[in-house]
Amino acid sequence: MGTGSSPCASCKLLRRRCAKDCIFAPYFPPDDPHKFAIVHKVFGASNVSKMLQELPIQQRSDAVSSLVYEANARVRDPVYGCVGAISFLQNQVSQLQMQLAVAQAEILCIQMQQEPVPCNLPTTLMEPDQLDKLPFSTSNNNSNHNNNFNNNLQQYLSFASSSSSIMQDPVKRESLWT
Repeated sequence: MGTGSSPCASCKLLRRRCAKDCIFAPYFPPDDPHKFAIVHKVFGASNVSKMLQELPIQQRSDAVSSLVYEANARVRDPVYGCVGAISFLQNQVSQLQMQLAVAQAEILCIQMQQEPVPCNLPTTLMEPDQLDKLPFSTSNNNSNHNNNFNNNLQQYLSFASSSSSIMQDPVKRESLWT
């Protein structure tokens, strides 16, 4: 017998005698019959037996865990299985990335509204060496702030242009510009 005196979960479900060398016994203990029942329902005992026999012993435990996971996913979603769960999570990540980009854009807009506008800008064209002397130039003490601001704005703009297929609520979009 597989484990002690009682047959393993697979032999119990299939109503057969559990042999000493039962391939299911190490992976489907008698105290967890649901585990084999769901795998059997989705894949069939014969297919699971063939899969396990083709694998090296050290990989069988991982294969059984994967089979149980996929079987549970197939019961929940018979068409897509675990691929449906993966797709759902990928869509959720995309939506959260878009929400993050919108929030970062709102932060940038607020920062732009709070930064003082230099009033003493000359109206004529300036030479490149004169640009370094301006209060908002990158050689100023605020160079890290300006660089971060420019990088964040550039990152948002590139993300927003690559995510043009995502629809937004007009009310939320309006809050960006008010």
